Amino acid sequence: MKNLKLTSISQVQKTAVKIGGVTMGQGFCAIAGPCSIESQSQMMETAEAVKKAGADMLRGGAFKPRSSPYSFQGLGLEGLKILARAGRETGLPVITEVIDPRDVSWVAEFADVLQIGTRNMQNFSLLKEVGKAGRPVLLKRGMYSTLEEWLNCAEYILSEGNPDVILCERGIRTFERYTRNTLDLSAVPAMRALTHLPIIVDPTHSTGRPELVAPMSLAALAAGADGIMVEVHRRPQEALCDADQALTPEQFAGIMAKIRPMQEFLAGISKEKNRKASSIG
Repeated sequence: MKNLKLTSISQVQKTAVKIGGVTMGQGFCAIAGPCSIESQSQMMETAEAVKKAGADMLRGGAFKPRSSPYSFQGLGLEGLKILARAGRETGLPVITEVIDPRDVSWVAEFADVLQIGTRNMQNFSLLKEVGKAGRPVLLKRGMYSTLEEWLNCAEYILSEGNPDVILCERGIRTFERYTRNTLDLSAVPAMRALTHLPIIVDPTHSTGRPELVAPMSLAALAAGADGIMVEVHRRPQEALCDADQALTPEQFAGIMAKIRPMQEFLAGISKEKNRKASSIG
């Protein structure tokens, strides 16, 4: 890692990214919502459900880079307007993926956070543009990338003057076929040692199996992640994108009911550890 000039390596103070009333990097942030925005009613119903369950931020895709050109590609501008309205009405900051450097400036008018997906992690032109956009950026790890490559891509954003970068571990491609990808939870403590940037985990895309999202969400919290990003759809069987892996609102509520007590428990342990350290010092 010596070739990196990342200020994150030498910076002791952890970065906290403020997004509306949410501070990423302090506590544990839950981001939830559908993979793709399909309609006003679908988005609002899901947004209200995840808000009630305890989500801190709302996600939704207006542009969907799909493996097949014949799959649903998203609603574009109409979807962004729907997402922005859902965010206003629920009071949740919104995050959406941007896939083209030409779209960054106007997508930033609708979104509180710009997401760079796994397929675009090394789209350097796009990284430079979001670095200039004046919005926090969530950078997903490329499905074939090393930690060093991931950090180098974060540096592209930081070097344009944007300090508000959030890393997202979303699983990497291995020979395993049971899960959609292989969730690399070791990346969380590893990044804690390498960078000051907040890091969250996407247990949905990494596993591709709804029954694995809950245990992996709890594992992410235990590993020291700053949050999770989860796909939730009002009726997953009807979803136009990633139907097999989306959670129902009830399933998401069940996860949050487990996460918040565990979060408080771990925070109590940390507080007691710091108190004892202070008394000894």
